[in-house]
Amino acid sequence: MHGDHHELIPAPRGLDVRDPSPGHVSLDEDTTLDAGPGTEGVARWLRSELGAATGFPFPPGSGRRGIRLRVAPEVEETYGPEGYRLSTTGSDDASAVVVEGGSAAGVFWGVQTLRQLLGPDAYRRAPVARDRRGWDLPPLTVEDGPRFGWRGLMLDVARHFLPKDDVLRQLDLLAAHKLNVFHFHLTDDQGWRVEIRRHPRLTVTGAWRARTKWGHRASPLWNDAPHGGFYTQDDIREIVAYAAERHITVVPEIDIPGHSQAAIAAYPELGNTDVVDTAALAVWDTWGVNPNVLAPTDATLRFYEGVFEEILDLFPSTFVHVGGDECPKDQWKKSPTAQARIRELGLADENELQSWFIRHFDRWLAHRGRRLIGWDEILEGGLAPGAAVSSWRGYAGGVTAAEAGHDVVMCPEQQVYLDHRQAPGEDEPMPIGYVRTLEDVYRFEPVPPGLSPEAAAHILGTQANVWTEVMENRDRVDYQVFPRLAAFAEVAWSALPASAERDFTDFERRMTVHYRRLDALGVRYRPPAGPLPWQQRPGVLGRPIEGAPPNV
Repeated sequence: MHGDHHELIPAPRGLDVRDPSPGHVSLDEDTTLDAGPGTEGVARWLRSELGAATGFPFPPGSGRRGIRLRVAPEVEETYGPEGYRLSTTGSDDASAVVVEGGSAAGVFWGVQTLRQLLGPDAYRRAPVARDRRGWDLPPLTVEDGPRFGWRGLMLDVARHFLPKDDVLRQLDLLAAHKLNVFHFHLTDDQGWRVEIRRHPRLTVTGAWRARTKWGHRASPLWNDAPHGGFYTQDDIREIVAYAAERHITVVPEIDIPGHSQAAIAAYPELGNTDVVDTAALAVWDTWGVNPNVLAPTDATLRFYEGVFEEILDLFPSTFVHVGGDECPKDQWKKSPTAQARIRELGLADENELQSWFIRHFDRWLAHRGRRLIGWDEILEGGLAPGAAVSSWRGYAGGVTAAEAGHDVVMCPEQQVYLDHRQAPGEDEPMPIGYVRTLEDVYRFEPVPPGLSPEAAAHILGTQANVWTEVMENRDRVDYQVFPRLAAFAEVAWSALPASAERDFTDFERRMTVHYRRLDALGVRYRPPAGPLPWQQRPGVLGRPIEGAPPNV
C-alpha cells in the first residue's frame, strides 16, 4: 500500500493495486449509481454523503462511468455477512466501481472503504476545490471482512449529557471506522436521560442536577451551573433509525440495582426507605460508587418492568444492558425489608439477592425475545442463565463467563477505557486512570491466551468505553476518544497477522493520512505531538491528585 489513497483504517484483509496504464478510474458529474436489491439504503447514504462532498448527483442507472452496489452470496460465503469486495476498473472512456457485500451491511462497509480511497475531502459536507482530474481512484481490488461481529463503543451520557446532534455525529464517526454497536449508557446516579412516559419524574426531576464536580472526584473544584437534559422518545427513535441506516445496533443501558440515585431522587420509594431518608436525596453531583441502591421489593420490580416495556418499544436491539455493576450491599445488610426478602427466597447473602434481581429481568427479557447483558459483577452470586457479560474489570470475568458457556464482550478498563489518560506525566488535561497510549490500544488483544476454542467462540467481540465524568462537552469527548478509537477499530475489525504481532509502525504511517480525514470531519483529536495549550489546565486539574485512586 503506497500513497494517500491506499492508507486504509482499519486494514483490510486483502488489497491488490493493479497497473494503472489502461486508464484511471474517476467519479464525475456523469457517474451513475446502480443499486441492486437490498442496497437501496446504502445508495441513499452514498448519495447524501458523497454527493455532498463531491457535488455530484449520482443519478440511478448504469452509464459509462458508474458505481454498482450488489449483495453477493459468494462474498458472504468467504467473508461473512459483513464482508465485501470492492473493485475499480477504468479506461480512457469508461470506469466502474463495484461494491459487493455479503449483505447490505457488507456493501455499506465497502462504501466506507470507497470513501477512504477518495481522499480526505470525501469527508467534507460541501465540495472544495479539486484539481483538473477530479475524484480519481487507482485500479484495485479490496477483499475484506471483520474479525468480530460486535465492534462497539459505549458512550455515557448520564455523567455529562450530549445533545442529540452530537450523538448522531458519534454514529457517523463509528460508521466511518466500521464499528457496528453503539452501547448507550442512558441512566446513572448523575442523571436519567430517556423519556419514560408512565414515570415522568424520571426526567422532570432525574435528568437535572444542581451542580457538578469538576475533574476527578478528589478534586476540590465544582461547576456550580445546573446540568442536565434528556432524549424524548422521538429523539430516541431518530437516533435508532439513524444508526440502523449505518448498520449500527443501539444497545440501551438502564442501570440496576446500583447506579440508581437519579431514579431514587425522582421516585424515593424505589430506594431503601427503611434505612435512608430517600426523600432527601437529590440527583448526585459527584463521582464514584454510590451507596444508594434500589430496594429489592416487588414494587421496584414492577416499576422497572414498566421502564423496560417502553425501552423495548424504542430499541429493537436483541441485547438490553442492565448494568449490574458497583452495587454496594451496605443498605441491604441493614434493611429489614431486604433481609426478609433474602430469607423468603432462601438466599445465602446479599450477593445472591443481586443475582435474584438480575435473574428476574433476564427471564422477563427472554420471555419477550430479548437477551440480557450486564457488567461482569452479574457473575457474583451466580450468573443468570442466558445472560451475556461485558467484561470490564480485566479479562477474568470474561474468561469465567466464556468457559461457563456465556457470551462475552471484552472491554477491560486496563486497555480500552478511553476516559483514561493518554500519556504519563503532569501535562495531561485530566490525568486519571491507567496510561493508555495509541500504541497500547493498538496492541490490545480481545481474546486472552489459553482459552479453549469452545470458550473463545463465546467472545462476541469487543468495545471501547467512554465514561464522561471528565468530558463536559463534545470537544473533550473527541480529545479523549481520538485517535485511539481508530486503533481500537483496527483491533476489532482486522484479522490478526500470522505473526500475531500487529505492526504499529505501519499503523502510524497510515494514520498520517487518517488524521486528515478526521480534520475534514471536524474531530478535535489529540494531536500526535501531545496536548495543545488550550487543553492545559492550571492547578489541581493539571497534575495527579495525591492519594487519588486510579479510576473516577
